[in-house]
Amino acid sequence: MSKLAVCDMKGTAVGEFEIADERLVLRKGEQAVKDVVTAYRNAIRAGTASTLGKGDVAGSNKKPWRQKGTGQARSGYRQSPIWRGGGVAFGPKPRSYAQKINRKVARLAFQRALSQKISDGQVRVLESLDIPEPKTKVVTGLLKAMGVTGSVLVVVDAVSPEIALACRNLPRLSLATASEVNVYELLQHSTVVATRQAMKDLEARLGGGAGKAE
Repeated sequence: MSKLAVCDMKGTAVGEFEIADERLVLRKGEQAVKDVVTAYRNAIRAGTASTLGKGDVAGSNKKPWRQKGTGQARSGYRQSPIWRGGGVAFGPKPRSYAQKINRKVARLAFQRALSQKISDGQVRVLESLDIPEPKTKVVTGLLKAMGVTGSVLVVVDAVSPEIALACRNLPRLSLATASEVNVYELLQHSTVVATRQAMKDLEARLGGGAGKAE
């Protein structure tokens, strides 16, 4: 049984969140994680690089000079890639880098990434994230009270305007909902701070029976 300490807004432990060890996926899924991260990074590529081929460059089909008798190499047209200002041979064109990922592979990758975070002690649980006013100092004070340093992924069940405004100016902090957080976000941050309700939602995405929260 993996036990995660539950803290309040002052960083004081107020309980525990328990997850059965058999629900953690730690013996498989490494390749799935790699495939999903690769697909995610490829999907966010712009793919807008574009060059002009010899058929796209403006110009006529007139030969620069006659075929023979000039002492120069023969040439057919100015749009040739060997000429300055000519077309580009095999240059890039706009394209999509998206890769298809099987749903079972994506689910396995998420299970492995979250399970590894829990196993490594990189998941912290908050009783609730109550921010009465959108102040960045409230979030920084909370992280300091919890002893959290480095890059942080804050996971909530729903993003309120106050939470969004309080978190947006912190450069090493990302905000996500439990239903939409992905493998890349989990791996990108050294610590995950989740509310109790968000942790229940994340646990549900692990699959299996309901966990025990005290």
